[in-house]
Amino acid sequence: MTGGTLYKVAKESILHAGQYSFDHRRDRAGDFRRLWISRINAAVRGEDMTYSSFMSGLRRKKVQLNRQVLAELAVNFPATFSEIVKSIKD
Repeated sequence: MTGGTLYKVAKESILHAGQYSFDHRRDRAGDFRRLWISRINAAVRGEDMTYSSFMSGLRRKKVQLNRQVLAELAVNFPATFSEIVKSIKD
């Protein structure tokens, strides 16, 4: 390959890398949402409740914690998360 051809290939690689990075930023958001949902679901199942009834209860009680915060509580602060679940059950 000549120098000009390598330059063209390198330039195209950079353009494609930029496009992949743009596309995958959007994918990463969905990946995290799925991770948070599965963590919340696992923690809620341990409290004898389903994910959908838990989320419905949160909306009914007007608790404004997003999935990221709820997943963090479920993993790192299970006692606090358990209190939230108990307040939703009542």
